[in-house]
Amino acid sequence: MARSQLEVSHIPADRDPITLEFSCLKASQPIGDLYIASIPHNHLIDITHFDVRRVIQEHRDVERYLGIQRPLVNRRVTALEQYVNFYDASFPTAIIIAVEEQFATYDEEKKTIRLSNVPKDSDVPTIPIRNIARVLDGQHRIAGLRRFEGEAFDMPVTIFVGADIADQAHIFATVNLEQNKVNKSLAYDLYELATSRSPQKTCHNIAVVLDQDEASPLYRRIKRLGVATEGKNFQPLSQATFVESVMRYISKDPKADRNKLLRHKRLEGASKDEVSKLPFRNLFVEERDVEIVAVLFNYFSSIKERWPIAWSNQYRGNMLNRTNGFRAFMRFYSHLCTVSETDTGVVPKAFMTEFMKKVPLKDTDFNIETFKPGSSGESSLLSVLRDTR
Repeated sequence: MARSQLEVSHIPADRDPITLEFSCLKASQPIGDLYIASIPHNHLIDITHFDVRRVIQEHRDVERYLGIQRPLVNRRVTALEQYVNFYDASFPTAIIIAVEEQFATYDEEKKTIRLSNVPKDSDVPTIPIRNIARVLDGQHRIAGLRRFEGEAFDMPVTIFVGADIADQAHIFATVNLEQNKVNKSLAYDLYELATSRSPQKTCHNIAVVLDQDEASPLYRRIKRLGVATEGKNFQPLSQATFVESVMRYISKDPKADRNKLLRHKRLEGASKDEVSKLPFRNLFVEERDVEIVAVLFNYFSSIKERWPIAWSNQYRGNMLNRTNGFRAFMRFYSHLCTVSETDTGVVPKAFMTEFMKKVPLKDTDFNIETFKPGSSGESSLLSVLRDTR
């Protein structure tokens, strides 16, 4: 190996020999042989270290860069610490690690790999077991698994044996540069296949109803998969935008709520003081999803009735019926709950209609000169709505 992966730590070698053996398959690829193992989460934590990219000052004005990993992001680790204890937690994609050849032995007959802190040409440990493997991909998942409270969480692990540092860096860069995030709208659409209730599935169902009902003010305006649907000429809203705007009024923590429902636990409703911030919470908890649909139907109908020209205008310079306008009005609904003094989260249609009449905007005002593209235009519209008396 061009540079020992163990230079990253000055921890002394273990006093006693330690050998761990895992079920493993060998796969041959252009880069060389790699090994695909199943490793219990606790052993994976025991043998791995994160070689974070950093700079050291060797001499004055001379810097040396070491490591290949990005620093841990605490926010991601915290989220994964929670996720690993969810009812249906899963990490189906492989963690990728690199091990020096002298510390790994593959048994073709038994289909196992042995990792040891004792090199093949010695009888005594030369490194700590925790430095056997450098993580090339998956450091956040491993960090999250440190808080796993269940009995078993075996991880698929791809092991590169004897890869030099240049190959390891290439593997890390390739894995992270070539990954494409899943379109959020597609991800939310897949909740349709779920058999249990969740904030995500309910919001998806609401999007579908309002998009497919011919009487709906949002009829055929929602991109279900995040991209335009063939045959539909005007779809200004992505499903992700719709779902996330509605879901914030159902749950403070949608993932945790989904986990509770999977475990058949009852959710807590919103108190009277919380109703304006979580107006759809109690309706969801009581499985009155149809009433959430009705509220949104009435709300956007009142907007459509107040500004019919802008609502039907498909010109790109019109922002009322596009993402910024939608988000501004969705954010405003919380304020409308407070103004209407509702304790149920349901603002009556008559109140909505009368309030919209007071908003000092004409159809022609919903342009990108008055309300700039981006979050600033959204915030400006929200301010106009909140200042209406």
